[in-house]
Amino acid sequence: MRQLTHPFLGLVAGSAILATACSDSTQPTPPTVPSADMGPAVGLQSDDPVALARQVPGFGGFFYDEAGVPTIYLEDVALRAGAERALQPFLAAQGMAGSALQVRKADFDWASLERWQTQASTAALSLRGAVYVDADESRNRVKIGVERGTSVGQVKAAIARTGVPASATVIEEVEPFSNAATLRDRVRPVQGGLQINFPGFLCTLGFNARRGTQRSFITNSHCTNEQGGNQSTPYWQPLQTTAPTRIATEVDDPGYTQGNGCPAGRRCRRSDAARARYASGTASTLGEIAKTTGVNNGSLTISGRFKITAEGNPVVGQTANKVGRTTGWSRGRITNTCVNVNVSGTNLTQLCQSIVTAAVGGGDSGSPVFLRPSGGTNVRLLGILWGSGGSNLYAFSPISNIEAELGALATF
Repeated sequence: MRQLTHPFLGLVAGSAILATACSDSTQPTPPTVPSADMGPAVGLQSDDPVALARQVPGFGGFFYDEAGVPTIYLEDVALRAGAERALQPFLAAQGMAGSALQVRKADFDWASLERWQTQASTAALSLRGAVYVDADESRNRVKIGVERGTSVGQVKAAIARTGVPASATVIEEVEPFSNAATLRDRVRPVQGGLQINFPGFLCTLGFNARRGTQRSFITNSHCTNEQGGNQSTPYWQPLQTTAPTRIATEVDDPGYTQGNGCPAGRRCRRSDAARARYASGTASTLGEIAKTTGVNNGSLTISGRFKITAEGNPVVGQTANKVGRTTGWSRGRITNTCVNVNVSGTNLTQLCQSIVTAAVGGGDSGSPVFLRPSGGTNVRLLGILWGSGGSNLYAFSPISNIEAELGALATF
C-alpha cells in the first residue's frame, strides 16, 4: 500500500492491487358516486388490501394513485359499496374512511391477471432482453418490462403462443435489474466515490467536472504516476484487469513550487488535486456521488446518489461527509480549517487544508468531501480527501484551492 506515516498527519495513498474483484383504463369514479349494494361482505382483519378486495366480485387490482388516493378496479363499478366494506379494516388502519376509495372500471379480473402473469412469465422471461413480468395493479394489465432495443414483436409472438390475450398485456422499455453494485464494482455512468485504478495502485474518484468543453474527473495528485506534474497517467474503473478499457487520462497536475510562503527547503501546493479527461466512450454523470447503504458502518453497497447542487467553504464545527472505496460513507466534525500540513516522508507541504474527525483508510484518497445541509441527497461540495492522521482523522483540499490551481470547474 502506498501509505506514509507521520506523528501528526500521514498521507493516505492508493492501496496495492490484489488479484480479484399509457393507461388502458377509464377515469376514476369519484367516491361520492352512488353505487348498488352487492350484498353483505365479510371484512377480514388483514393488512393486505388485495386479500381483502378478493371478496368483491370482478376485483381487478388495488393501488394508490399519484395523489395518494386508494383506488380499486372493479368490472362492475356499481359494486362500490361492497368494496368499501371489504376494505374498511385496511382503510381504517391507514386513518381513512371508506368514502376515500375511488373506483376504476376493470377490463379483467385479478384471478385472470395472475394466471396470465404465470403463463407470460414462462414465455417472455426466456427471451433475451426480458426484465420482468407483472400483474400490474395500477394498470389492470399484465406488464412485460424489456430492455431498450429488445424486439417487441418477438415478445408479443411468444406471449400469444401461451394464449394470453394481447389486449391484456402492455410491453414497455425499462432499465434492467442487477445485483447491487459496490464502490469497487464497474459502475456506469462513472460518478464520484468509485474505485479507480492507475498503474499499480487504487484510489477514489473525487467528483466529475467540466473544464471548458472537457469532461473530466478530479482525484488526488498523488493518485497519478508522479505527484505534481502531468505524466498522462491512465485510469481504469474499477480495475484494468476486469475492465481493461481506459476511462480517462491525466491532463492537468501542477508542479509543487518553492517560495511565496512555502517553508524553506520544502515544495508547496494549495491542493493535492489532478484532473483527468474522460475517454470519448466513457459515460459519466456530472454532479453525482455514489451513496452507500449506511453512514459510519463501512458499507460499500451503492443504494442511491448524492447530488451536488452547490460548492462551499469549510467551517469549523460543520459535519463533513466523504465517500471512499475503502471505508465507504463516513462523516464527522470539521476541527480545523486553513491548516498548513507537511506530508510525512516527503519535502511536500499542503497549504490551507482542512481536517475532519471521521473514518478513513488506504485507498480513500481522492474521496469527495461534502456537506448535507438538509440531511437529504442534495449536497454542497467541499473538496477532496488526501491524507490521514490515523484511522479517524483525515485532511482534505478545499474546492476553492482546487479551482485556484486547476482553473474554474463546472461541478454540477
